[in-house]
Amino acid sequence: MFGTYLRRELAGRKKQTIIVAAGLAIAIALVIIVNALSAGVRDAQNQALESVYGVGTDLTVTGAAAEPGEGGGQRFEFGEDDGATADDGTTEVSQSRLTTEMGRSTLESSVVDTAAGTDGVSAVSGALALTNVTFDGELPSAPTDSTDTGDATQTAPSEGEMPQGGGGGFGGGSFDLNSISVLGVDDAASTVGPLSSVEVSDGRALASDDAGSYVAVVDATYASTNELAVGDTVELGGEEFEIVGVAASTSDSADTAADVFIPLDVAQDLSGAGDVVSTVYVQAASAGDIATVQTTLEDELPDATVSSQSDLASTVSGSLSSASSLITSLGTWLSVIVLAVAVLLAVLFTISGVSRRTREFGTLKAIGWTNGRVVRQVAGESVVQGLIGGAVGVALGVVGAVIINVVQPTISTASTATAAGPGGEGGMGGMGGMGGGFGAMAETASDITLSAPLDATIIIIAVALAVAGGLVAGAIGGWRAARLSPAEALRSVG
Repeated sequence: MFGTYLRRELAGRKKQTIIVAAGLAIAIALVIIVNALSAGVRDAQNQALESVYGVGTDLTVTGAAAEPGEGGGQRFEFGEDDGATADDGTTEVSQSRLTTEMGRSTLESSVVDTAAGTDGVSAVSGALALTNVTFDGELPSAPTDSTDTGDATQTAPSEGEMPQGGGGGFGGGSFDLNSISVLGVDDAASTVGPLSSVEVSDGRALASDDAGSYVAVVDATYASTNELAVGDTVELGGEEFEIVGVAASTSDSADTAADVFIPLDVAQDLSGAGDVVSTVYVQAASAGDIATVQTTLEDELPDATVSSQSDLASTVSGSLSSASSLITSLGTWLSVIVLAVAVLLAVLFTISGVSRRTREFGTLKAIGWTNGRVVRQVAGESVVQGLIGGAVGVALGVVGAVIINVVQPTISTASTATAAGPGGEGGMGGMGGMGGGFGAMAETASDITLSAPLDATIIIIAVALAVAGGLVAGAIGGWRAARLSPAEALRSVG
């Protein structure tokens, strides 16, 4: 009886049913899409953080930013026996220098032991960020005069320095400066730090017994660009390193931390930096220990900067931050407002329908329907409308999320970082392309594909909201209908 009457009433009021269900469907679809986008932005932010921190790292300890110009520029000096001299007096030379990354200070290696001995720390690794710069090109003959002492040593311009003027200087020469990023890592790096977020696609990873050996693991992209493979060699700091492995990031949207990875002790020795590191990666024993460990390290290492992933997240800029803010604030409030309007619309239509059904409800009460039965009838109709709206809303929300996943829009992320070299990798013919110099603080950016992952819990909650909206509308409308008396129905008939 209840089901038959319910179907007849809904079929007889198709317009009201369609409007109420459509309003709830739009609200539910918006809730699903907004939550899916929020999850996608969170995933994108995690990917951006992985490219800096690496999986499994909770805290990083770094030196303070260096003063501009601190340490001066790297100079390339060539003696009379260096290079091959041509008939026209020019000399073909090539030299490679491995230096610490400019723009920030290094830390004593004892900081690694300090971090390892801190309560709540489960793993620690240190790394030394380096830049390998290769000077490769042609130098003009050195100027001579009557007082020439025979010293044929020539000094190429330092990094970021313009050539010494005039035709007697280096203005007639041409050369390339190529820079690559190098990271010296210790044997704990595979557990926490830059190598914890990479996988070796060919060869092997660095091991503890590689200490003191000239071996390297190279980034897969760098290896492909330069046609390198396991067994080949790469020159760093004037020494040949055997490539023992090729590694790639475990995340499709993140890069590895450097082009080349070498043992930490070799990096310290070859660069002349000594027993230092540029970054210490720290893994806490549990999430609850992170804040305590950070505070302890800040107290024990007052001259260092201790950062957590939440600290780093606050520095992420660009459209990623804008998208996160927009979806979290505007998107959430828009969902709430649309849902509230949909429920209000359902309530108003239900009350309006009850007012038009005065004769019907009065007659039903006259033949014996109780107030509870009238309320259940109206509430049942509203709940069915809510279920229809919820089903349509879920379908629309899923379709919207699928469209986002198919289109795969990209958003940019940016964070302040130290430039690895003069304009990044690649040759720089002549001095004219020398702009900006080395070691400047720059903003690094990357594009990340945005997705909209669906969560079954959100879908269930969305359907529950639709049903709840129907119940609210039905309860109010049913209460209004229950107040009608048979006498009102008789007056309406008359």
